[in-house]
Amino acid sequence: MAKAKILVVDDDLDVITMLEQILKHEGYEVVSAFNKKEGIELALSQKPDLAILDVMMTTHYEGFEMAREFADNPELTGIPTLMETSIEVLMTTKPSVQAMAREFRTDPNYKELQVILIRDIVTGNAGIDYRAEDGRSVWVPVNGFIRKPVDKNRLMPEVERLLAKKSAPTA
Repeated sequence: MAKAKILVVDDDLDVITMLEQILKHEGYEVVSAFNKKEGIELALSQKPDLAILDVMMTTHYEGFEMAREFADNPELTGIPTLMETSIEVLMTTKPSVQAMAREFRTDPNYKELQVILIRDIVTGNAGIDYRAEDGRSVWVPVNGFIRKPVDKNRLMPEVERLLAKKSAPTA
């Protein structure tokens, strides 16, 4: 049985090369792009089983915008997204990570943050709450986060978790 196809989108050739080497060594097929436009085109044409997205590429939030497109576009919604980030991820035990992010927005310690990354440690639900240029709060659901610089020992369990979740039969 063929291993899954993984899309890597990052503007750093060294990061792409490193991720390709790790994933190919594990038997995965890898396709890569350097920005949102190329990444969306590849996602639509190649139908990957998982997408690993960098946050900052052509713009500061290009990766978030791409993840939003994956969530909104019916042709892409089934593709899990794993965000590469150096931003600290806040953990919660509340399954509604969006509601928890909104709660953080009212806390004086967090409300000024431009970006809140949050993950429920029980369900694995995750998402991003970021401030758009016009100041409004934008919610983007994602499937997980991987810390940069990427460590193979942390990457592979996340990749395997998301691919197993995607291929699990639904009730």
